[in-house]
Amino acid sequence: MPSARFDAGSPSARPGECAILVHGYLANTWMLATLGRRLRDRGFTTSTWGYWNIRCSLLVHAERFVVTLRELDSDPRIERLHLVTHSMGGIIARAALDRFRPRKLGRFVMLAPPNRGSFVATAAANTVGRVLRPVAELSTSETSLVNSLPMPEGVDIGVIAAEHDALVAADSTHPVGPHCHVTLPTWHTGLLFRPETAQLTATFLASGRFASPADATKEAG
Repeated sequence: MPSARFDAGSPSARPGECAILVHGYLANTWMLATLGRRLRDRGFTTSTWGYWNIRCSLLVHAERFVVTLRELDSDPRIERLHLVTHSMGGIIARAALDRFRPRKLGRFVMLAPPNRGSFVATAAANTVGRVLRPVAELSTSETSLVNSLPMPEGVDIGVIAAEHDALVAADSTHPVGPHCHVTLPTWHTGLLFRPETAQLTATFLASGRFASPADATKEAG
């Protein structure tokens, strides 16, 4: 059985399709509850995975996440395993996929990801970054960990950015490589609670593309 929390979705809609949700830095799995419920309402099974240590390298979290990915990948209830991540959770997932690629891997949706670093992390890297390693690892420096990690290949990647993000610049949300991208008029953490986020995510997991934000708003409403 998976060590992560496992919640079944609507039994008739998408049997066997699981979305594993990963939160960002200084957050917790409870912040994923609304998004998870909305994805289950759209027929997906969800699993939430979290971490508590804010000082260790994000690579430590990635190694732990690999254990969960292996467990879910071998779960007979799951036919396809999608990733839905917020902020640093997306970078942890990138690092985990560099170490282990599930054979059931589906699609990958990243919410407000600092794929090329965060300007806030850059400003704090020389001070708190000495104690809180993820801060330094997420800087915009070309030599930072986040800018050294490869992007997973051969997987559909969708990015949902926040228009009023005070932590991650719009350009930094774009990964290197093919991807779909959409922006919603909200703030960094607000993405987790917007109905449109769940609608856009569900559409991308099902089809590999985003509906327009306007269409997502109508469908979410």
